[in-house]
Amino acid sequence: MQLLGVKWPLIQAPMAGAQGIELALAVASAGALGSLPCAMLNATQIQQAVAQFRQQTKAPINLNFFCHTPPIAQPQKLQQWQQRLQPYYRELSATAVNAVAERRPFDAAMAEAIAPLQPEVVSFHFGLPEPSLLQQVKSWGSKVIASATTVAEGLWLQAQGVDAVIAQGLEAGGHRGHFLNDDLSWQLGTFALLPQLVAALNVPVIAAGGIVDATSIAAAMTLGASAVQVGTAYLLCPETTISQLYRQALADPQRNSHTALTRVFSGRPARGIVNRLMQEQATATIPDFPLAASAVAPLRSAAEQQGSSDFSPLWCGQNASGCRAIPAAELTRQLVTGFQQ
Repeated sequence: MQLLGVKWPLIQAPMAGAQGIELALAVASAGALGSLPCAMLNATQIQQAVAQFRQQTKAPINLNFFCHTPPIAQPQKLQQWQQRLQPYYRELSATAVNAVAERRPFDAAMAEAIAPLQPEVVSFHFGLPEPSLLQQVKSWGSKVIASATTVAEGLWLQAQGVDAVIAQGLEAGGHRGHFLNDDLSWQLGTFALLPQLVAALNVPVIAAGGIVDATSIAAAMTLGASAVQVGTAYLLCPETTISQLYRQALADPQRNSHTALTRVFSGRPARGIVNRLMQEQATATIPDFPLAASAVAPLRSAAEQQGSSDFSPLWCGQNASGCRAIPAAELTRQLVTGFQQ
């Protein structure tokens, strides 16, 4: 709480494509750390969002960025992927587009653009930016946190000088944050990874994955977490930007209880509610992140217009029991009840 300047040791997980600044504002109003996912935003959009945040609160903000290495051109993989999807295009009467999926890694231009914003916290997914950029961020006085999915990644992040490490368990919804090893067999559940990172590191550890209520928060703190990061539980809040179809899937226990890791939507493993595309293309050869997304986008749009989420990324953790369609500030206050007693 002292490190991040918040009342409660709770971070709202940045969820690209599912939220804007409204969710961060609501969470911040309740004393936790609101986060803005920036990987799909340009510099102007980030500046406008932060300006809106600053106008309404003096609370700290977390700006989150991806640190993936953009893939080299892979026309053969892309062609094979597009051909594999053609039957769906015909079925849905969808039209292919040539747009490239926007998933920007943090770079020098972005660092220059956000430096005047003086974000209190900057978080990274898929590793860290190059050392010179990382030092720029730290020179602003920003605290740096980043995701680790293994003990080795946590040790690497600590060696680079992060202020805290997020222990992203295998239960977590959305994209896996791994960056040292692509072998998913090394990935651990939150309550296996968390105590190992706590024992191995000298910096604070933030638990993420399967944290959905006051009881799971208490369990994480008992295992040594200094804070928790909560994502899935916020998805049904009115401040998110997800579709009605997405909301229906999250609210359906028969659907939200079945999640899996998939690469079909972006080219990188991410956990979501299982749907038709995930099941039928589980063994497909898929272009690297983020190239796969552009071919799927028209299918998603066409299917959603026809009332189907069969081709939509329904990111969700393994425990959706905490999802509630209530204001995010109210949900935040319920999550931190254990700290108020």
